Amino acid sequence: MIDPNRVGRSDPQLRSIDMSAEKTLQEDHIQSKAGKYLTFELAGEEYGLEILKVREIIGMMDITSVPRTPEFVKGVINLRGKVIPVVDLRLKFGMQQAEQTAETCIIVAYVGQMEMGILVDKVSEVLDISGEDIEDAPSFGVDVNTEFILGIGKSGGHVTILLDIARVLTNEDVAAAVADI
Repeated sequence: MIDPNRVGRSDPQLRSIDMSAEKTLQEDHIQSKAGKYLTFELAGEEYGLEILKVREIIGMMDITSVPRTPEFVKGVINLRGKVIPVVDLRLKFGMQQAEQTAETCIIVAYVGQMEMGILVDKVSEVLDISGEDIEDAPSFGVDVNTEFILGIGKSGGHVTILLDIARVLTNEDVAAAVADI
């Protein structure tokens, strides 16, 4: 039993409890990222979204432009009577816009309380990634924001950048996408 009169970091019993609690927190953090991810490509790199955030994958369809929206907001689509904003993830990430191909598609995902279409080069597969195979995003210094990266998944000898879609598309982005809808 811990003696409350001896509470201090130098107490070996408390150090052991601290280390055990820290290890448990790290294990919980690792396991919280484990799961199934829909993987897709942008500019030859592989990215992933938590499968539970994905509603469906649709082929390209007519996108109606909406004036006075950011460049990465391509417009809106009418999906079975529901108007859904579409963003080009390449443009959001500062990449060059690409020509559409037969593999270009839209991932309809839940971003907060709404559905958004995410334009990607192509969808790859669904990966089941264990927590041990997901590392935190590396630090690139103070000028590089990696908050939108949920982690880096390792599978089959390659890496997949796992995205936190709610941080990729911020509240301001969502507001800009739906402002004139």
